[in-house]
Amino acid sequence: MPESKTRASAKQKLKRKHAAEAAEERADRQRLTGPHRDWVPWVALPVGLLGVIWMVVYNLAGSAIGFLRVLGDWNVVIGLGLIIVSFSLMTLWK
Repeated sequence: MPESKTRASAKQKLKRKHAAEAAEERADRQRLTGPHRDWVPWVALPVGLLGVIWMVVYNLAGSAIGFLRVLGDWNVVIGLGLIIVSFSLMTLWK
């Protein structure tokens, strides 16, 4: 027995409905993932390296460089702070 015309149009409507739902789902997924974060490694790596370099320079020549001598033990806080900021930024990378 042949299918009626209403069945064919119902199938087309169902396909359109599924396509619309899939498009909405893709839009929601894209909205939830947020903007591209290609900038994160370009910021996090230099900040981390700056922290490591700060610690090395302070430990090797801290007494010979005027402003490092004035900062005293705050140099450790600055160096570790930069490293921690770098690790925190890396959590944003997708």
